[in-house]
Parts: sequence; C-alpha cells; structure tokens
Amino acid sequence: MPLFDVLWSIFVFFLLIAWIWVLIGVISDVFRSDDLNGLAKGLWVLAIIVVPWLGVLAYLIIRGQGMAERNAKAAADAEKLRREYIREVVAGPSEASTADELTKLANLKEKGVLTDAEFEAQKAKILG
Repeated sequence: MPLFDVLWSIFVFFLLIAWIWVLIGVISDVFRSDDLNGLAKGLWVLAIIVVPWLGVLAYLIIRGQGMAERNAKAAADAEKLRREYIREVVAGPSEASTADELTKLANLKEKGVLTDAEFEAQKAKILG
C-alpha cells in the first residue's frame, strides 16, 4: 500500500471524526436551546438528518452566535455549581442539615426506635 493511500485514509478518518463532533455539538445545542419550542427543535433535527451538510451549515450560520453564548453560559453554570459544591464540602454540614438531623432523631425517639440515652448520645454527636 503506497504511503499516499495511508495518509489519505488518515485524513478521511480525521474528517469523519470532525464531522461526528460537529453533528453532536449542533444537535446538543438544538436540545439545549431554551428559545426554541419543541416544533422548532424537531424541524432543526429533521433538517440535520435529511440534508446533513446543508442543515448543519444553515444552523451554524443562523444560530451560530447564540450557540457560542449558550456554551459560555453552560460552562459558567458548571463552574458555579462546582464552586458551590467545593464550598459546601469545605464548610462541612450546614445549619439546615444539622436541624434536619435533629428532627430525624426526634422522630425516631417519638416512634420508640431510640431510647432517651441513645437520643442524647446522638444529639451530642451531631452538635459536636
């Protein structure tokens, strides 16, 4: 097999992977868009499936700017959730979760599952 055929095969494989990446990106953006209703989303997906090159090109031309904005917003939202999670983990249990635990303990005591001594021991453990 000549070297040119190998290089051509690698190039075609690269184009196939790039095309699949573009399709996934465009279709995920269609479903992520809050400004499109169900009918519009269905029509865009249908256009992408029926005439893929033209459908993707039209989507990128018509809604390309919004696509970049939605990607930036999704990244910012993910970063915000990550930071909140880190703060929650570092700060330890919040006051609300401590109150919830005490409420659960009180309910278990009322139902007779816990004795007074067990209740007080668990309460002291939760309160520190």
